[in-house]
Amino acid sequence: MNAEAERVTRISREQLARRIARDIPEGSFVNLGIGAPTLVADYLPDDQEIILHTENGMLGMGARPALGEIDPDLINAGKQPVTALAGAAFFHHADSFAMMRGGHLDVCVLGAFQVSQSGDLANWSTGAPGAIPAVGGAMDLAIGAKQVYVMTDLLTKTGEPKLVEACTYPLTGMGCVTRVYTDHAVFDVTPEGFSVREAFGENSVELLARLTGLRLTDAALSGIREGE
Repeated sequence: MNAEAERVTRISREQLARRIARDIPEGSFVNLGIGAPTLVADYLPDDQEIILHTENGMLGMGARPALGEIDPDLINAGKQPVTALAGAAFFHHADSFAMMRGGHLDVCVLGAFQVSQSGDLANWSTGAPGAIPAVGGAMDLAIGAKQVYVMTDLLTKTGEPKLVEACTYPLTGMGCVTRVYTDHAVFDVTPEGFSVREAFGENSVELLARLTGLRLTDAALSGIREGE
């Protein structure tokens, strides 16, 4: 990773989960993808009704249980223990996927290997030889949810950007991503490409453009900045 990338401000996954939770409208039906997106459940406001869906057949999922209060029959799609809120419902796996495919979810939060500037999502395989396909319900969520939020790091461990002009990994969905939340900044997907909605700490539109190598717009100024 280059020195410029190392000196910029990065927020933690927990901080990012809290930031995503702020943007989920009250009354939404929401699916949180396997991995980091499940952290969002811990930061949803108690005074708002946001109904969490999990693809293994539950509506009304709550946050992670405290130690000693785990019910082995209550898990999410990633096999992590969860809680059930008052009024929670349980149903067949097929019914759960019908909800996903039928456009009944307002928001889903998914991880990603790559997101293109046109909103294409690649999050199930790097295409590497011998890679085990693990798409799960991501394709159904990417196409079925009304809004698709992506939660990911801006850069890979080797410093390569995850926001790209065009995905080089196998696609999960085309033109499906609404917004990307990264450890450096929040980006909206627009007809002109990525727009920086919020930059964290010392990050700027110019710096983010250099890190990604992409032409970015500033959501606040509606101006276009280019990477060097």
